[in-house]
Amino acid sequence: MTIELVPLCTVRIQVKPPIEVGSGPAGTRLVFELASSKIEGDRLNAELMGDAAADWLLVGPEGTATLDIRSAYRTDDGAVMYVQYGGRVDVSGGMNPPLTAYIAARFETGDERYTWLNRVQAVGKGVLHEDLSVDYEWYEVR
Repeated sequence: MTIELVPLCTVRIQVKPPIEVGSGPAGTRLVFELASSKIEGDRLNAELMGDAAADWLLVGPEGTATLDIRSAYRTDDGAVMYVQYGGRVDVSGGMNPPLTAYIAARFETGDERYTWLNRVQAVGKGVLHEDLSVDYEWYEVR
């Protein structure tokens, strides 16, 4: 059995400077609100909608950052979808960009044109740049 990775989209995100919650029982919590985001691909094009989009990042004591991103998007033809993904970033050398993130994403939508997304498990790789922008390549796992 072989895993196939089918290109799904690129994702460009601009995040705001972090809200520093500080150290708690699980590690150091930082909240990165998403200022903007755009998804572009042959099968999927969308832009971030609303203000309730952020990464509730948790940095463990050994230097592993765990991503927890939740957001809503509107496709270029009007469908609304929820996108949630988690992942990991090695920040053992510090939080200085560029940083590479590895993620696993899933989608939810009630729009019949995009119900195929409800069955997609996506994976991706991204880079956080110094200007707090993130560029991802996402793939559908088959």
